[in-house]
Amino acid sequence: MKYYIPFLLCLCSCFALKAQSVPEVDSAVTAFMQRYQVPGMAIAITHHGKLIYSKGYGFADTINHIRATPNNLFRIASVSKSITAVAILKLVEAGKCSLADKVFGEKAILGTRYGHQPYNKQLQEITIKQLLQHTSGGWGNNSNDPMFSHPKMSADELISWTIDHQPLQHPPGTVYDYSNFGYCILGRIIEKLSKQSYESYVQQAVLKPCGISTMQIGGNTLQNKRKDEVIYYGQNAEQPYIYNITRMDAHGGWIASANDLAKFLVQIDGFPNPKDILTAASISALTTGSAANSGYALGLAVNPYNNWWHSGSLPGTASEIIRGHNEFNWVMLCNTRTDGAFFNDLDGLLWKAVNDPKTPWPTLDLFIQ
Repeated sequence: MKYYIPFLLCLCSCFALKAQSVPEVDSAVTAFMQRYQVPGMAIAITHHGKLIYSKGYGFADTINHIRATPNNLFRIASVSKSITAVAILKLVEAGKCSLADKVFGEKAILGTRYGHQPYNKQLQEITIKQLLQHTSGGWGNNSNDPMFSHPKMSADELISWTIDHQPLQHPPGTVYDYSNFGYCILGRIIEKLSKQSYESYVQQAVLKPCGISTMQIGGNTLQNKRKDEVIYYGQNAEQPYIYNITRMDAHGGWIASANDLAKFLVQIDGFPNPKDILTAASISALTTGSAANSGYALGLAVNPYNNWWHSGSLPGTASEIIRGHNEFNWVMLCNTRTDGAFFNDLDGLLWKAVNDPKTPWPTLDLFIQ
């Protein structure tokens, strides 16, 4: 592959915190990158709300030998859904809406702005909560996923086209079907209720309180690369610069650093320190699964062991955030993806280190904020 760098060179790293290495982490990451030919990675790990490990591996740009750091911006793909869910809950807390509010119809949040009238009954039954839980009744992430079609349409145009041409397949609330398009609609709800662009509202209401200033919606082409953003590398003939990333805003458009996402995670994790940016009631809603799928809540996957997470995947992109029951949180970002066991191995990459009481974590005593 054109981007593959001799292995020992590729894994030169940049350690942002100037702390000692943790061999258990470095060996796991090194083996993963070698196995799956990952050009660059960034990780950030927190414990009890403090940043204890933050490191870049390999390269943000292999041609110019620019090494990856935990402050490089990566596409985070569907991890964006967690950001959107928190933004909706901030609107709920502000009294702008409730999770039970209807989305489409004369008295609903988005009214009759989209598509042709009259709407069918099922469309008018969809609620905000169902969009968050992927139980709206259709528009799943399959070969007919609206978000990967009609790339020249705006989000508004795409919503109108989709509700006119792709009717729901199930009554809302009855079936879990992972829907990027549902989160696109949530982005428009945020804009309607906040009277701001989706990006601006999230930056003001969610990211700024977390101490995050560099997260933004990404561009579509290599020429649109933002300052400090990595280059993305396709495998298996994938082209990482073919999709309308900007239109994906609320379901897959954010770019962020590992350190950014670590700051976000510690302030929605339900642990005492630092104080969460959501109320306890909102955290409960955020992490309670639906009747259709108890393992997916509002923009987060959950399990009975009190672990919460979300992964993201696009050509040239793999990401995951994990909130562990043991007050460890961690972020993993890659500038490639591939098939096989790649995502399973990424998910399991750091569990051994964070579960082993003998892992020699640095004693940095650095709060995220």
